[in-house]
Amino acid sequence: MSTTARQMKLGAFLMATGHHVAAWRHPDVPADAGLDFKHYRHVARVAEAARFDTLFVADSVAAATGDIASRMARSDHFEPLTLLSALSAVTDHIGLIATVTTTYNEPYHVARKFASLDHLSGGRAGWNLVTSDAAAEAQNFGRAEHVGHAERYSRAREFHQVVTGLWDSWADDAFTRDKTSGEYYDPAKLHVLNHHGEHFSVKGPLNVARSPQGQPVVVQAGSSEVGRDLAAQTAEVVFTAQTSLASAQAFYADIKGRLGAYGRDADSLKVMPGVFIVVAETEALAKAKF
Repeated sequence: MSTTARQMKLGAFLMATGHHVAAWRHPDVPADAGLDFKHYRHVARVAEAARFDTLFVADSVAAATGDIASRMARSDHFEPLTLLSALSAVTDHIGLIATVTTTYNEPYHVARKFASLDHLSGGRAGWNLVTSDAAAEAQNFGRAEHVGHAERYSRAREFHQVVTGLWDSWADDAFTRDKTSGEYYDPAKLHVLNHHGEHFSVKGPLNVARSPQGQPVVVQAGSSEVGRDLAAQTAEVVFTAQTSLASAQAFYADIKGRLGAYGRDADSLKVMPGVFIVVAETEALAKAKF
């Protein structure tokens, strides 16, 4: 039996008005919280005081669609990197994970923004890598239909490769900023990417110095076969929402079992399941409420 001390990791999934689509109608919920920075600041500080490890912000690059879209608080919220950059100035320790799609972005933009967030926050940035799942997003980027599943994941794999390569553009001590000699950076410590692949051609280097973490934390939430493989290859954290203990245990065993194929050990990937909290005086009452 292992005697290694382990500590639970806790993340706060920030949904401004709550996860239930009608939660915004509750008397105690500020209906305009999605665009209220003071609300997010309060939640972030409460989570940090409670010793949570990270804040997690989901995202879509389209407004909500469907028959009940006009009744959901899902179409007016901050862009995650902008929000988390602001929250980095009013928190000290908590991690800041932003969702950004690989399907409707370019690697250089993403690498630059997360490196900047990592600098602003003192090394607390995390990237939730997603491929998007809605046709409405495609229609905002010059496409009539969503990119096919296989192509999205092929692009995502290469996208990750380019982003992490750009994060390694500079050695930790590349920027000497020596006023006496006039050398601002040591050219020997600059690494030009020169990537040429199926989906991207990116020369580099990144115009942001190597960030405090070197490479911000990569998070994923894929559940398909190819999504789990991508997570096993590239992610440090996997978020999953399972409906039973048995399915959660099966997911955990499956994702951990894929790591060896990529030369990784089991401890190199953390699995963080979504938890639906029901509070009552006893377990029986909690189950009844659920």
